[in-house]
Amino acid sequence: MLDYDPTLLQLVQRNFPQIAEKGLQEEIARVGKLLRFPAGAVIQDYGSYIKLVPLLLEGSIKVMREDEDGNELFLYFLQSGQTCSMSFTCCMMNKKSAIKTVAEDDTTIIGIPIQYIDSWMSKYQSWKNFIMLSYDDRMFELVKTLDSIAFQKMDDRLLDYLRKKAEANQSDLIQSTHQEIAYDLNASREAVSRLLKQMEKEGYVELGRNKIRVLDL
Repeated sequence: MLDYDPTLLQLVQRNFPQIAEKGLQEEIARVGKLLRFPAGAVIQDYGSYIKLVPLLLEGSIKVMREDEDGNELFLYFLQSGQTCSMSFTCCMMNKKSAIKTVAEDDTTIIGIPIQYIDSWMSKYQSWKNFIMLSYDDRMFELVKTLDSIAFQKMDDRLLDYLRKKAEANQSDLIQSTHQEIAYDLNASREAVSRLLKQMEKEGYVELGRNKIRVLDL
């Protein structure tokens, strides 16, 4: 009799080909928890202890950071086949979460209990490679975010954000209000609305009621 979930095993093999070792795949299928979140649901909030590390199967996740004054800033999106490396840092050091993760659309993950994260690093080479590559990818995204804040004009930041959001959702149609976008970018709604109207004139986007179609991907 199998001591792991064969359905979970198939999901791991299909969505995470870089996790190549059969023993590791079976361990994930044994201890992992299949979890579903509707669009807009908070998966991990600030100040909470991380108990599960997500392996993203379907949907996308928005990762946010909060400053000392309570202002939030969008960091990056996670897509299918990815994980949140910042979750690893918090769970391995038993730190409270410094980020918030939100389901960008209907999202399915495999949650890995944190007690397995560290031991797998020395036990499975493909897990170690997967974690290190995740750190590298997320660091690159964070540097790009910092560069955009420091060096890009607001219109460039907005267009870059819309492109990333469309890519994460795998659709050129974004269903967000101007206020929601302004909140992610720590900007005013008026500034976002003005820039979106200008972008529509220039052919970058097409605006509808609480909808934005990105024409220039």
